[in-house]
Amino acid sequence: QVQLVESGGGSVQAGGSLRLSCAASTYTYSTYCMGWFRQAPGKEREGVATINRPGTTTYADSVKGRFTISRDNAKNTLHLQMNSLKPEDTAIYYCATGGYCSIWNQRAFNYWGQGTQVTVSS
Repeated sequence: QVQLVESGGGSVQAGGSLRLSCAASTYTYSTYCMGWFRQAPGKEREGVATINRPGTTTYADSVKGRFTISRDNAKNTLHLQMNSLKPEDTAIYYCATGGYCSIWNQRAFNYWGQGTQVTVSS
């Protein structure tokens, strides 16, 4: 079992920045890939960014150039630096881990955090 705890959410004005963090309780094969997903009100959950243990990243088109995903393997932590935030980035952001990376296939992710709210006002 892997427990994930997110932190760093909050409220910010458009154009601002936030940094999300996720702490994993342990490292297993199920934490080879770590990723961020989000769910806006009335919408399905979608992939935001993923990163595998060697550091290969994938981003959703909507956040490319604005968000940066990173991980610290020694500390089993995951981060998401979000810059130039837009109102449409408002959502609950979830950290997830899985044995392989697929930003488009959420079933690849075995463990999920509780989520952290990000609100961007115009």
